[in-house]
Amino acid sequence: MEESKITFKSIDEYIMQFPPEVHEMLEALRRVIKESSPDAEEKISWQMPTFVLHENLVHFAAHKNHIGFYPGPSGIERFKDELSEYKSSKGAVQFPIGKSMPYELISRIVKFRAYENMKKAEEKLKKK
Repeated sequence: MEESKITFKSIDEYIMQFPPEVHEMLEALRRVIKESSPDAEEKISWQMPTFVLHENLVHFAAHKNHIGFYPGPSGIERFKDELSEYKSSKGAVQFPIGKSMPYELISRIVKFRAYENMKKAEEKLKKK
């Protein structure tokens, strides 16, 4: 028998599925991303909340024990020292549920990624 997969149509729909503690963390994270890159658009990509500014900016997702934040390899590399206390990989970092999130750091990462995406978009326009 095939397992049914939930398909989310919006970030609101995605966030609403979680218990209050996680719901609050996700809403706060969403707010920080919006404030840090007001021109970014929201969408669901790979069944995760995603912000797009010319191309993917950042994704985030709730897991059993952590909130995954996905700023891509450049975002992780640029802030690797400040992210060193968290479990991370080439393009992702895990913020444990139940501990305070480093919103100021997340804001700086989003701003850095927005700057990168704007520069890439400008370069593409120059080549045309």
